[in-house]
Amino acid sequence: MAYTGPERRKHPRINGRFVVSYRLVDEEDNVDVSQTRNLSLGGMLLTTNTVFQPGVNLALEMRLPFFPHPISVIAKVIESKEIVKDLIYDTRLTFISTDEKYKKIISETVECYLKKGQ
Repeated sequence: MAYTGPERRKHPRINGRFVVSYRLVDEEDNVDVSQTRNLSLGGMLLTTNTVFQPGVNLALEMRLPFFPHPISVIAKVIESKEIVKDLIYDTRLTFISTDEKYKKIISETVECYLKKGQ
């Protein structure tokens, strides 16, 4: 059932499939690759094959269409919800550490998609 209450997000969100590699901050070698379901300047919804506990920090490298290099951010898990039993999870993340240059690129990407009507 879709949420029908008032909008509580601080930043506009776009639907978009962007490639993201992710790992626990403390695990250098355990990287997985997925796609975003949506993106905003404040965070994203990512499809993962692992359930993550709220509060866990992930290191992300994201590829956006208007920038040739991966964008690195640290995000905190807000919620990880099972979509397909023991296989696929929708993981909501909030960005907690992002370089100002990368914030600008994320913001420009969101604005461009909003202008195009997603």
